[in-house]
Amino acid sequence: MQKPVNDSAAKNGFHSRNPHRFRYDFRQLVISCPELAEHVSVNQYGNESINFADPAAVKMLNRALLKHFYGISYWDIPENYLCSPIPGRADYIHYIADLLASCNSGVIPRGNAVSVLDTGAGANCVYPLIGSHEYGWHFTGSDIDPVSVDSARKIVNSNIRLPELIDLRLQKSPANIFHGIIKPDDIFDVTICNPPFHASAEMAESGNIRKISNLNSKKEAQTALNFGGQNRELWTPGGEEFFVRKMIDESSDFAGKCLWFTTLISKKTTLPEVYKALKRIKAAEVQTISMAQGQKISRIVAWSFFDKIRQARWSRERWK
Repeated sequence: MQKPVNDSAAKNGFHSRNPHRFRYDFRQLVISCPELAEHVSVNQYGNESINFADPAAVKMLNRALLKHFYGISYWDIPENYLCSPIPGRADYIHYIADLLASCNSGVIPRGNAVSVLDTGAGANCVYPLIGSHEYGWHFTGSDIDPVSVDSARKIVNSNIRLPELIDLRLQKSPANIFHGIIKPDDIFDVTICNPPFHASAEMAESGNIRKISNLNSKKEAQTALNFGGQNRELWTPGGEEFFVRKMIDESSDFAGKCLWFTTLISKKTTLPEVYKALKRIKAAEVQTISMAQGQKISRIVAWSFFDKIRQARWSRERWK
Protein backbone atom coordinates (compact mmCIF):
# COMPACT_ATOMS: atom_id res chain seq x y z
CA MET A 1 0.00 0.00 0.00
CA GLN A 2 2.71 2.47 0.93
CA LYS A 3 6.06 3.19 -0.67
CA PRO A 4 9.14 2.94 1.58
CA VAL A 5 10.71 6.07 2.97
CA ASN A 6 13.94 6.76 1.09
CA ASP A 7 15.82 9.20 3.31
CA SER A 8 19.22 8.50 1.74
CA ALA A 9 18.02 9.63 -1.68
CA ALA A 10 16.53 12.79 -0.20
CA LYS A 11 19.91 13.89 1.15
CA ASN A 12 21.00 14.81 -2.35
CA GLY A 13 19.30 18.16 -1.81
CA PHE A 14 16.58 20.35 -3.23
CA HIS A 15 14.19 19.48 -6.02
CA SER A 16 15.71 19.92 -9.47
CA ARG A 17 13.19 22.65 -10.38
CA ASN A 18 13.73 24.58 -7.16
CA PRO A 19 15.52 27.84 -8.04
CA HIS A 20 16.79 28.05 -4.45
CA ARG A 21 19.00 24.97 -4.77
CA PHE A 22 21.94 27.30 -5.51
CA ARG A 23 23.75 29.70 -3.19
CA TYR A 24 21.92 32.98 -2.72
CA ASP A 25 23.04 35.70 -5.15
CA PHE A 26 22.77 38.62 -2.77
CA ARG A 27 23.78 41.17 -5.36
CA GLN A 28 20.81 40.25 -7.53
CA LEU A 29 18.51 40.06 -4.52
CA VAL A 30 19.53 43.54 -3.41
CA ILE A 31 18.77 44.86 -6.89
CA SER A 32 15.26 43.41 -6.57
CA CYS A 33 14.86 44.49 -2.95
CA PRO A 34 17.22 47.35 -1.98
CA GLU A 35 16.06 47.17 1.68
CA LEU A 36 17.95 43.90 1.99
CA ALA A 37 21.30 45.67 1.54
CA GLU A 38 21.58 46.81 5.17
CA HIS A 39 21.43 43.17 6.30
CA VAL A 40 24.08 41.85 3.91
CA SER A 41 27.73 41.62 4.89
CA VAL A 42 30.80 39.60 3.94
CA ASN A 43 31.45 36.74 6.31
CA GLN A 44 34.80 35.34 7.42
CA TYR A 45 34.93 33.12 4.33
CA GLY A 46 34.60 36.02 1.92
CA ASN A 47 31.00 35.26 0.99
CA GLU A 48 28.07 37.66 1.13
CA SER A 49 25.45 36.53 3.61
CA ILE A 50 23.06 37.73 6.31
CA ASN A 51 22.76 36.99 10.00
CA PHE A 52 20.28 34.10 9.95
CA ALA A 53 19.83 34.46 13.70
CA ASP A 54 18.31 37.93 13.17
CA PRO A 55 14.55 37.70 12.50
CA ALA A 56 14.51 41.09 10.77
CA ALA A 57 17.20 39.95 8.34
CA VAL A 58 15.41 36.67 7.63
CA LYS A 59 12.13 38.49 7.02
CA MET A 60 13.82 40.87 4.58
CA LEU A 61 15.48 37.95 2.81
CA ASN A 62 12.06 36.33 2.36
CA ARG A 63 10.71 39.56 0.94
CA ALA A 64 13.61 39.75 -1.50
CA LEU A 65 13.25 36.11 -2.60
CA LEU A 66 9.52 36.46 -3.17
CA LYS A 67 10.02 39.62 -5.19
CA HIS A 68 12.99 38.37 -7.21
CA PHE A 69 11.77 34.86 -8.04
CA TYR A 70 7.99 35.12 -7.84
CA GLY A 71 7.16 38.71 -8.77
CA ILE A 72 5.60 39.55 -5.39
CA SER A 73 5.71 43.35 -5.15
CA TYR A 74 4.26 43.49 -1.62
CA TRP A 75 4.85 41.01 1.18
CA ASP A 76 4.77 41.54 4.92
CA ILE A 77 3.67 39.72 8.05
CA PRO A 78 2.61 40.94 11.50
CA GLU A 79 5.20 41.00 14.24
CA ASN A 80 5.93 37.60 15.81
CA TYR A 81 4.13 35.64 13.10
CA LEU A 82 5.78 32.73 11.30
CA CYS A 83 8.45 33.70 8.79
CA SER A 84 8.67 30.56 6.68
CA PRO A 85 11.91 29.72 4.82
CA ILE A 86 11.15 30.06 1.11
CA PRO A 87 13.41 27.26 -0.27
CA GLY A 88 11.73 24.46 1.66
CA ARG A 89 8.26 25.74 0.85
CA ALA A 90 9.13 25.79 -2.85
CA ASP A 91 10.32 22.18 -2.62
CA TYR A 92 6.93 21.03 -1.35
CA ILE A 93 5.17 22.75 -4.26
CA HIS A 94 7.44 21.16 -6.86
CA TYR A 95 7.00 17.67 -5.39
CA ILE A 96 3.23 18.20 -5.44
CA ALA A 97 3.53 19.08 -9.14
CA ASP A 98 5.28 15.75 -9.69
CA LEU A 99 2.55 13.95 -7.75
CA LEU A 100 -0.15 15.43 -9.98
CA ALA A 101 1.92 14.64 -13.07
CA SER A 102 1.97 10.98 -12.02
CA CYS A 103 -1.79 10.92 -12.70
CA ASN A 104 -1.45 12.80 -15.97
CA SER A 105 0.90 10.70 -18.13
CA GLY A 106 3.89 12.41 -16.57
CA VAL A 107 2.78 15.91 -17.60
CA ILE A 108 2.49 18.56 -14.87
CA PRO A 109 -0.98 20.12 -15.05
CA ARG A 110 -0.78 23.91 -15.20
CA GLY A 111 -3.27 26.74 -15.02
CA ASN A 112 -6.14 27.69 -12.76
CA ALA A 113 -8.09 24.55 -13.59
CA VAL A 114 -5.90 22.94 -10.92
CA SER A 115 -7.36 23.70 -7.49
CA VAL A 116 -5.24 23.44 -4.33
CA LEU A 117 -6.32 23.72 -0.71
CA ASP A 118 -3.60 25.01 1.64
CA THR A 119 -4.61 24.08 5.18
CA GLY A 120 -3.02 26.57 7.56
CA ALA A 121 -1.87 29.12 4.98
CA GLY A 122 -0.72 31.42 7.75
CA ALA A 123 -0.10 35.14 7.71
CA ASN A 124 2.72 34.66 5.17
CA CYS A 125 0.65 32.87 2.46
CA VAL A 126 3.89 31.48 1.03
CA TYR A 127 2.65 28.24 -0.55
CA PRO A 128 -0.07 29.95 -2.63
CA LEU A 129 2.36 32.70 -3.68
CA ILE A 130 4.87 30.17 -4.99
CA GLY A 131 2.41 27.70 -6.51
CA SER A 132 0.33 30.31 -8.33
CA HIS A 133 3.48 31.78 -9.89
CA GLU A 134 5.24 28.54 -10.79
CA TYR A 135 2.26 26.62 -12.17
CA GLY A 136 -0.66 29.04 -12.39
CA TRP A 137 -2.73 26.94 -9.97
CA HIS A 138 -5.71 28.29 -8.09
CA PHE A 139 -5.32 28.19 -4.30
CA THR A 140 -7.72 28.30 -1.40
CA GLY A 141 -5.92 29.08 1.84
CA SER A 142 -7.51 28.38 5.23
CA ASP A 143 -6.48 29.37 8.74
CA ILE A 144 -8.03 29.46 12.21
CA ASP A 145 -6.43 32.83 13.07
CA PRO A 146 -8.30 35.93 11.83
CA VAL A 147 -5.09 38.01 11.92
CA SER A 148 -3.38 35.47 9.65
CA VAL A 149 -6.28 35.49 7.21
CA ASP A 150 -6.33 39.30 7.14
CA SER A 151 -2.56 39.42 6.58
CA ALA A 152 -2.69 36.87 3.78
CA ARG A 153 -5.61 38.68 2.17
CA LYS A 154 -3.68 41.97 2.25
CA ILE A 155 -0.74 40.30 0.50
CA VAL A 156 -3.04 38.85 -2.16
CA ASN A 157 -4.95 42.08 -2.75
CA SER A 158 -1.71 44.08 -2.99
CA ASN A 159 -0.34 42.05 -5.89
CA ILE A 160 -1.67 42.09 -9.45
CA ARG A 161 -3.22 38.79 -10.67
CA LEU A 162 -3.23 37.15 -7.24
CA PRO A 163 -6.88 37.96 -6.37
CA GLU A 164 -7.87 35.80 -9.33
CA LEU A 165 -5.75 32.87 -8.14
CA ILE A 166 -5.90 32.90 -4.33
CA ASP A 167 -8.92 32.82 -2.00
CA LEU A 168 -8.72 32.93 1.79
CA ARG A 169 -11.13 31.32 4.25
CA LEU A 170 -11.33 31.53 8.04
CA GLN A 171 -11.74 28.24 9.89
CA LYS A 172 -14.22 29.18 12.59
CA SER A 173 -13.97 25.86 14.44
CA PRO A 174 -10.45 25.15 15.79
CA ALA A 175 -11.49 21.52 16.32
CA ASN A 176 -11.93 20.99 12.58
CA ILE A 177 -9.55 20.93 9.63
CA PHE A 178 -11.59 20.29 6.47
CA HIS A 179 -15.09 20.58 7.92
CA GLY A 180 -16.25 24.18 7.66
CA ILE A 181 -13.71 24.92 4.91
CA ILE A 182 -14.55 22.53 2.07
CA LYS A 183 -17.93 23.66 0.72
CA PRO A 184 -20.52 21.40 -0.93
CA ASP A 185 -19.63 22.60 -4.43
CA ASP A 186 -15.84 22.50 -3.93
CA ILE A 187 -13.57 20.12 -5.82
CA PHE A 188 -9.84 20.11 -5.01
CA ASP A 189 -7.10 18.35 -6.91
CA VAL A 190 -4.75 18.32 -3.93
CA THR A 191 -4.51 19.57 -0.36
CA ILE A 192 -1.24 20.66 1.26
CA CYS A 193 -0.39 21.31 4.89
CA ASN A 194 2.56 22.16 7.12
CA PRO A 195 1.09 21.01 10.43
CA PRO A 196 2.02 22.39 13.87
CA PHE A 197 5.10 20.48 14.95
CA HIS A 198 5.13 20.76 18.74
CA ALA A 199 2.72 19.52 21.39
CA SER A 200 2.99 22.56 23.70
CA ALA A 201 4.10 26.19 23.80
CA GLU A 202 7.03 25.21 26.05
CA MET A 203 8.26 22.64 23.54
CA ALA A 204 7.95 25.16 20.71
CA GLU A 205 9.95 27.76 22.62
CA SER A 206 12.70 25.35 23.66
CA GLY A 207 12.92 24.00 20.12
CA ASN A 208 13.38 27.45 18.65
CA ILE A 209 16.00 28.37 21.26
CA ARG A 210 17.88 25.17 20.44
CA LYS A 211 17.77 25.93 16.70
CA ILE A 212 19.08 29.45 17.19
CA SER A 213 21.84 28.16 19.47
CA ASN A 214 22.86 25.56 16.91
CA LEU A 215 22.76 28.14 14.16
CA ASN A 216 25.08 30.49 16.02
CA SER A 217 27.56 27.65 16.50
CA LYS A 218 27.78 26.84 12.79
CA LYS A 219 30.29 28.40 10.43
CA GLU A 220 27.67 29.41 7.93
CA ALA A 221 23.92 28.99 7.77
CA GLN A 222 22.50 27.64 4.53
CA THR A 223 18.81 28.26 5.11
CA ALA A 224 16.64 30.45 7.32
CA LEU A 225 14.80 29.25 10.39
CA ASN A 226 11.10 29.64 11.13
CA PHE A 227 11.33 32.66 13.41
CA GLY A 228 8.27 33.89 15.22
CA GLY A 229 5.01 32.05 15.11
CA GLN A 230 1.77 32.23 17.05
CA ASN A 231 0.56 29.31 19.16
CA ARG A 232 -1.40 27.43 16.49
CA GLU A 233 1.33 27.99 13.89
CA LEU A 234 3.91 26.15 16.00
CA TRP A 235 2.07 23.82 18.35
CA THR A 236 -1.18 22.02 18.95
CA PRO A 237 -2.29 19.67 21.74
CA GLY A 238 -0.98 16.23 20.85
CA GLY A 239 1.56 17.67 18.41
CA GLU A 240 2.09 16.72 14.81
CA GLU A 241 0.88 13.14 15.15
CA PHE A 242 -2.50 14.05 16.65
CA PHE A 243 -3.08 16.80 14.09
CA VAL A 244 -2.27 14.60 11.11
CA ARG A 245 -4.40 11.72 12.37
CA LYS A 246 -7.29 14.17 12.74
CA MET A 247 -6.68 15.36 9.18
CA ILE A 248 -6.70 11.78 7.89
CA ASP A 249 -9.96 10.99 9.68
CA GLU A 250 -11.66 14.09 8.24
CA SER A 251 -10.33 13.41 4.75
CA SER A 252 -12.48 10.29 4.54
CA ASP A 253 -15.56 12.52 4.76
CA PHE A 254 -14.42 14.26 1.57
CA ALA A 255 -13.06 11.23 -0.26
CA GLY A 256 -14.79 12.02 -3.55
CA LYS A 257 -14.02 15.74 -3.51
CA CYS A 258 -10.22 15.64 -3.68
CA LEU A 259 -7.77 13.60 -5.73
CA TRP A 260 -4.83 13.77 -3.32
CA PHE A 261 -4.56 14.75 0.32
CA THR A 262 -1.03 15.56 1.47
CA THR A 263 0.83 16.81 4.52
CA LEU A 264 4.37 17.40 5.61
CA ILE A 265 5.70 15.09 8.31
CA SER A 266 8.69 16.45 10.22
CA LYS A 267 9.28 13.53 12.59
CA LYS A 268 9.97 10.08 11.22
CA THR A 269 8.54 8.62 14.42
CA THR A 270 5.14 10.01 13.40
CA LEU A 271 4.95 7.80 10.32
CA PRO A 272 3.85 4.44 11.85
CA GLU A 273 0.69 5.92 13.39
CA VAL A 274 0.00 7.85 10.20
CA TYR A 275 0.17 4.66 8.14
CA LYS A 276 -2.13 2.90 10.60
CA ALA A 277 -4.67 5.71 10.28
CA LEU A 278 -4.48 5.57 6.49
CA LYS A 279 -5.03 1.83 6.54
CA ARG A 280 -8.03 2.29 8.81
CA ILE A 281 -9.75 4.71 6.41
CA LYS A 282 -8.93 2.40 3.47
CA ALA A 283 -6.96 4.86 1.34
CA ALA A 284 -6.54 3.41 -2.15
CA GLU A 285 -2.96 4.66 -2.54
CA VAL A 286 -0.37 6.13 -0.19
CA GLN A 287 2.92 7.70 -1.18
CA THR A 288 5.77 8.92 1.01
CA ILE A 289 8.02 11.48 -0.63
CA SER A 290 11.30 12.36 1.07
CA MET A 291 12.86 15.77 0.69
CA ALA A 292 15.87 17.47 2.24
CA GLN A 293 17.11 20.99 2.78
CA GLY A 294 20.67 20.84 4.02
CA GLN A 295 20.76 18.46 6.98
CA LYS A 296 17.01 18.60 7.59
CA ILE A 297 15.01 15.63 6.35
CA SER A 298 11.24 15.81 6.11
CA ARG A 299 8.58 13.86 4.29
CA ILE A 300 5.39 14.44 2.38
CA VAL A 301 2.76 11.80 3.00
CA ALA A 302 0.12 11.73 0.26
CA TRP A 303 -3.02 9.60 0.11
CA SER A 304 -5.85 9.16 -2.37
CA PHE A 305 -9.17 7.38 -2.28
CA PHE A 306 -8.90 6.84 -6.06
CA ASP A 307 -7.08 3.92 -7.67
CA LYS A 308 -4.84 4.44 -10.70
CA ILE A 309 -7.67 4.07 -13.22
CA ARG A 310 -9.83 6.62 -11.46
CA GLN A 311 -6.87 8.96 -11.00
CA ALA A 312 -6.26 8.94 -14.76
CA ARG A 313 -9.95 9.57 -15.39
CA TRP A 314 -9.86 12.51 -12.97
CA SER A 315 -6.93 14.09 -14.82
CA ARG A 316 -8.61 13.67 -18.22
CA GLU A 317 -11.80 15.29 -17.01
CA ARG A 318 -10.24 18.08 -14.94
CA TRP A 319 -7.06 19.18 -16.73
CA LYS A 320 -7.55 18.60 -20.44
